[in-house]
Amino acid sequence: MSHNLLKGKRGIVFGALNEMSIAWKVAEKAVEQGATITLSNTPMAMRMGETNALADKLKAEVIPADATIVEDLEQVFARSQEVLGGKIDFVLHSIGMSPNVRKGRDYDDLDYKFLDKTLDISAVSFHKMMQVAKKMDAIAEGGSVLALTHIAAQRTFAGYNDMADAKSLLESIGRSFGYVYGRDKGVRVNTISQSPTMTTAGAGIGGMGGFLEFAEKMSPLGNANAEECADYCIVMFSDLTRKVTMQNLFHDGGFSNMGLTIAVMDEFNANK
Repeated sequence: MSHNLLKGKRGIVFGALNEMSIAWKVAEKAVEQGATITLSNTPMAMRMGETNALADKLKAEVIPADATIVEDLEQVFARSQEVLGGKIDFVLHSIGMSPNVRKGRDYDDLDYKFLDKTLDISAVSFHKMMQVAKKMDAIAEGGSVLALTHIAAQRTFAGYNDMADAKSLLESIGRSFGYVYGRDKGVRVNTISQSPTMTTAGAGIGGMGGFLEFAEKMSPLGNANAEECADYCIVMFSDLTRKVTMQNLFHDGGFSNMGLTIAVMDEFNANK
């Protein structure tokens, strides 16, 4: 259902890979709510995924870019302003990857070159994105920048590995850059801490199926799915949240405030 929450707004969505992606759902809903957008992903991700199909559906231009390379990001913001006809109103950072996780390295046996890549791709790219945009004055006053994160930034979850460190850094960048961007340009910066979600990236984390089931039983409202997360992102891009910045916003059905639920106790008692 469209309420035209983003009518007349221009946006960039980074990281839409396929229909499992939260970024994919965000792109669809942004256009549904009246926005015009561009899409960006790495050339390799575009070959592996279905970004071009999404672009055709939404009549959106795809701008290939490696978000860890400043020159690529400059091209994304320059081309997006050219295509969309003005400054950008919202940006989604939905980018994350850990070579250590992909290679099955344990947290106490990390490859540090892989760790450098994890941090650069999953967190430092967020800083690069905003630094480029700010220097280019590419985001309009009142604009909204979002990045997707996870509660593993605050709590230890077996199997999340060095992605937890990346998410901690991502959230810190959101706060620190949020202060500077808000002070100088009136742009708001927030992170959304989403429920465990079976995206392509999420599926690569060991024990994800069990964690999904556990989180469902721990969350009073149940796990938030990708489409529901996209709805939240749309609200955060809209003018309804124009004074919300530097926040890590939990979108997890209440999981982050729970200690123990009856459903979890019943399961443990049944297994005794």
